[in-house]
Amino acid sequence: MPLGKALSDCDTATKLGKAMTGNVTPTTPALSAMGVTGASYECLPGPLKVFVQLCRSSGIRYQATMRIGAILLALTAFSGGAVHGQPAFPEVAEVRVEKAARRLLLLDAQGYPVKIYDAIQLGDEPVGPKRFEGDERTPEGRYLLDYGNASSAFHLSLHISYPDSRDRAYAESQGKSAGGAIFIHGQPNSLGTGRMEGDWTDGCIALSNEEIEEVWQLVPDGTPVELVP
Repeated sequence: MPLGKALSDCDTATKLGKAMTGNVTPTTPALSAMGVTGASYECLPGPLKVFVQLCRSSGIRYQATMRIGAILLALTAFSGGAVHGQPAFPEVAEVRVEKAARRLLLLDAQGYPVKIYDAIQLGDEPVGPKRFEGDERTPEGRYLLDYGNASSAFHLSLHISYPDSRDRAYAESQGKSAGGAIFIHGQPNSLGTGRMEGDWTDGCIALSNEEIEEVWQLVPDGTPVELVP
């Protein structure tokens, strides 16, 4: 991890320490991605939970709290693994897309939601699995988020490994192409601000730009994704 990134995480730890000692409310993007609001610390890594409890119970002086917080968060950043250049807080084991409910869930290793995004947007033909190129449907099944594209025309994007061998075989049996280029992404760069209305993609899953930024930080390449009707 670059030294500059570790130092920025140390600065985040300073802000976290202030929040836990009642000096400021945590509002930085990194803390928001961790799900920390006010005095909540349920989403923090284990070492930081210990740190918070210690500060609350023993009345450690403010300056010492800052130094300890910086050290602990920096160490966690070095050991936690990089996710598109960011430390993984909390660890996401799987992504689930519920098409009819218009929800995207980030799940931990036990299958519990880490984060839920509502009002996702799908392809122009949202009902039914994608079968062919140009049908504007969103796939259904289990795939991988195999790589991210930071230069996407839709803010940021994570590629879904559709089609797999079964998808290709079915399409070929019908004399057609299965298509591809299915992503979880943000809003069109040409839009400027806000978001498009309704279902508008060619089969991708669209989030707000703020939401895809969080997903980009939390979801590593190779994460399984399940898309259900």
